[in-house]
Amino acid sequence: MSTRLRKLVVVGGGSAGWLVAAIVAAAHQAHHAQPLSVLLVESSAVPIIGVGEGTWPSMRDTLRAIGLPEDALFKECDAAFKQGSRFEGWVTGAAGDHYHHPFSVPESFGELDWVTPWAQHFSGQPFAELVCTQPHVCQAGRAPKQVQTPQYAAVANYGYHFDATKLGQALKRHCMEQLGVSHLIADVVGLNRDEQGHITSLQTGQQGAVEGDLFVDCTGMASLLLGQHMQVGFKSQRAVLFNDSAWATQVPYPAPDSPIATQTVATAQAAGWVWDIGLQSRRGVGYVYSSAHSSDAQAEDTLARYLQATGSPAGNTPRKIRFEPGYRERFWQHNCVAIGLSSGFIEPLEASALAMVEMAAAMLSETCPATRHEMPVVAARFNEAMHYKWERVIEFLKLHYVLSQRQDSPYWAEHRQAHSIPARLAEQLLMWRHRAPSRHDFGRIDEVFPAASYQYILYGMGAKPVVAQAQPVSAQVLQALRHTQHLAERMVAALPSQRELLQHIVRHGHHRI
Repeated sequence: MSTRLRKLVVVGGGSAGWLVAAIVAAAHQAHHAQPLSVLLVESSAVPIIGVGEGTWPSMRDTLRAIGLPEDALFKECDAAFKQGSRFEGWVTGAAGDHYHHPFSVPESFGELDWVTPWAQHFSGQPFAELVCTQPHVCQAGRAPKQVQTPQYAAVANYGYHFDATKLGQALKRHCMEQLGVSHLIADVVGLNRDEQGHITSLQTGQQGAVEGDLFVDCTGMASLLLGQHMQVGFKSQRAVLFNDSAWATQVPYPAPDSPIATQTVATAQAAGWVWDIGLQSRRGVGYVYSSAHSSDAQAEDTLARYLQATGSPAGNTPRKIRFEPGYRERFWQHNCVAIGLSSGFIEPLEASALAMVEMAAAMLSETCPATRHEMPVVAARFNEAMHYKWERVIEFLKLHYVLSQRQDSPYWAEHRQAHSIPARLAEQLLMWRHRAPSRHDFGRIDEVFPAASYQYILYGMGAKPVVAQAQPVSAQVLQALRHTQHLAERMVAALPSQRELLQHIVRHGHHRI
């Protein structure tokens, strides 16, 4: 019963599987008297869902921790910088309707109340553009750093856009060459389990039994281990967030020097929204929608009309993706942990999928039980933590929909119906009528989204707190306003364009200090 855990088996490749293998191997190969060996078992037959993907700034810390040079990301994965999201048409759908959710927090956040003076005196100006320099950097098409800024360092906070399939390949190479991860190509046809239900080995078609002590299910939406074999149930969230389908395509740039957007652009449509992600060589564009509110043919036509409206050259034939929004009732059962799409997926909005992989893999790595005896305690804590995170993702994504004033389709009207709003979000919205979202609303040290993000969405979507009485703008706020405006002008003038910096990095690598 107290046998030490010696072998972790990750089932499934792709960006999630290789990211988990890398995070665990980097942390466990060196610091232990009995290091944990990591084996990744990958099917020869399963296609990877490789749509252009976005990450949060947390991915910089993750990649630095596993020792992957940032240059490799730009040279091997068609990567570009992402500084947040721009939302088009979400509030009313009228011309000029847009707002930003930047990755940088407002200037002097936590020290200065921006919300009251904005609501009383500056509400004609978009909130994020008043309190933060980053929307101006994005609108000018600037990169978040300079040529001489070292890798992983930032002038403005950033994550990435990249080709997800190529990221998986870069992580695979790094895992095998630098981190001692073993790799096996084999199709899992069954599980061998003991009397308690723990997996003793995977039964594969090509390699027979593959033994391990802890198994990580990264088999995508199939959820081969936890869902199919362990029969752990799934909690659908379709009643809260309706999107369950997408058409995705890849679009070339009109010219080799076409500008590369430095944020994800999310454009609202009648039954969903279009994502537009700029990579070095192409754009990843897709329409995610609710099949209850649009036929597949209507949706494909919506995507075509968006591409036409944005002057896009013809891309490849769009491919259809179906998903059920929701997550598993448990994520860790016996000695099997689901991470990635096998544990759940809500929708692409705010790029939470890879961030959830990072969070789950980090917790697995940091709390990994030394023996089987500790596993039930670790599993219970993991399940509670991940359940909390999924609930917060759902509430934050729903916030983007409940405040919309769009009247053009049942899709938007139904998103505002009270029965579709999670109870905790409804409570928060009640409190936020009179005050701004603050750290007191989010009690955990490792919250998924910070209070600043809630402010950007809440006030970007047109909400305004009801303030009891008018107050003059303080000298402190006026000084901060001038500083923010001046800093934005300096950054726009000093930073290179996204394409310029990417071309420099690909040719010469990052500056090294």
